[in-house]
Amino acid sequence: MPADPPRQRPAKPRKERLGGRAVLAVVLVLAVLVGGGWVAAYELAGDKLRHGTEVAGVDIGDRTPDEAARVLESALADRTARPITVVVDGRRVSVDPAEAGLSLDAAATVASGAAARSWDPVDLWNHYTDGTDLDPVVRLDDSRLAKVARRLDRRLGSPARNGAVRMSGGRVAVTDPVAGRAVDVGELGDALRSAYLATDRTVDLTLHEVRPAIDSDDVQRAVDEVANPAMTGPVTLVFGRSPVVLRPQQLGRILRLEPSAGSLEPTVDATALRRVLGRALAADAKAPVDATVRLVKGKPRVIPAKPGVTYGAKQVERVLLDLVTRGSGHRKARVKARVKEPSFTTADARRLRIRQRVSTFTTSFPYAEYRNVNIGRAAELVDGTVLKPGETFSLNGIVGERTRANGFTEGWTIQNGVFRSDLGGGVSQLATTTFNAMFFAGLQDVEHKPHSLYISRYPIGREATVAWPSVDLKFKNDTPYGVLVHAVVTPSTPSSQGSVTVSMYSTKRWDITTRTGPRYAFTPYKKQTLTGNCETTSGADGFSIDVWRYFHKPGSSAVARTEKFHTTYIPQDEVDCR
Repeated sequence: MPADPPRQRPAKPRKERLGGRAVLAVVLVLAVLVGGGWVAAYELAGDKLRHGTEVAGVDIGDRTPDEAARVLESALADRTARPITVVVDGRRVSVDPAEAGLSLDAAATVASGAAARSWDPVDLWNHYTDGTDLDPVVRLDDSRLAKVARRLDRRLGSPARNGAVRMSGGRVAVTDPVAGRAVDVGELGDALRSAYLATDRTVDLTLHEVRPAIDSDDVQRAVDEVANPAMTGPVTLVFGRSPVVLRPQQLGRILRLEPSAGSLEPTVDATALRRVLGRALAADAKAPVDATVRLVKGKPRVIPAKPGVTYGAKQVERVLLDLVTRGSGHRKARVKARVKEPSFTTADARRLRIRQRVSTFTTSFPYAEYRNVNIGRAAELVDGTVLKPGETFSLNGIVGERTRANGFTEGWTIQNGVFRSDLGGGVSQLATTTFNAMFFAGLQDVEHKPHSLYISRYPIGREATVAWPSVDLKFKNDTPYGVLVHAVVTPSTPSSQGSVTVSMYSTKRWDITTRTGPRYAFTPYKKQTLTGNCETTSGADGFSIDVWRYFHKPGSSAVARTEKFHTTYIPQDEVDCR
């Protein structure tokens, strides 16, 4: 069956075709007009912020970012400078925003509201019709905020107090921990940020409990593990052959329990340890120190010997910290050290048996400054001399040459019966006083020379002079005990005499009595006329005299031994010194 032929569309009328072209033309004209406004709107928007944009009530719309930032800083300057009031439990403290590190970052604030340029008609429409409120970008300096928080804590809070353990007087003392109250730094920062640009510049804060770093558990652990064991008894450090015993009272001065990483850790006070060891050791010294005897509060006391020791301080501290936590019976350890033992030990000093004053003697002298200087210096050198059994005292050997470098000055001396000025004048006052202290202690006279002229302030026939280096005062300790010599001077003044006292300390072996005979064998004086280094004096005859010393056993009136001292004084010539 044949196919049907295709149908033909009927042709449109000519008038209809002309109408379509007119509509198209109108559309094209409108498109041109709209496109021109679109371009104009795009160009007018530029890089300015949207119309109606605000920050904290400040309109910054329709401005470039730089312009907007300047306007924002200027408009908010007064507000950002005003203080913020912090209120805690009704108490108020003013905070300077700058002190807390608060600042407005205007550029960053403006940047958060700046949109990229767009041809999108919706974006262009929003630019001119849809303004927005921007959140201000507020910066906060953490270090400054922390300082403000600490200031608020001091004013409004209370500090936490760590627990502590102290060892004193051989006992353990505990300080209980106390919780504190303080502001939370994070809360403070958030509150200050919120109030920084607000009209109401008051913020309320709550104090939070602050637990101490060292709490009750830490305290109890330190007491149980360190403090109580340390105070249970002494520890012994052995340096060479020299043990040093540290008793609880001393350990309390040396040991410390210091906070460290949330616990109380034992440490050693290096200065206190060195001081305590220094009483027993000649620490860090090349030479040991011999034992001796000194007067302490008027009584003889043995001063222990000190071995010369060089040791490592840190090693000693480690050993000590280990020992104090051990139980009884295990509190002794050897310390590595180089040790030189003393030649005269503490036991040797005790065997001297220097226990009491066995004699004392005092002489007076008239005012002269050179006497104060020379007698005082000589007494200083003699004071504290210890004579072991069999040893001989030598005044020249102890005092040395009388020079300015040795502390002496010029004074009057007797030379060939004439008073002349020389260094060390007046030292014979000490020689005479020492001779009499020796005399009544019952010691053996070895060498003494009376003054050539009799001087009335000295005991007649019982006095001695010295001159460097030829004339000395010597006596021997012929007892089985040690002898300690103590010398002290009270200076003279223009209105009062001075005095010098010499005492001997030992174990009493003798009671001494004495008798002085009459003067005899007189020799008349002569007259002299001298020039230069001399002093005008009156004349006095010379004479001889005898003195006896009687030895008695303590408590007995019987004479066990007698000793005679003979003295001849030459005349004191009448001298005309020109």
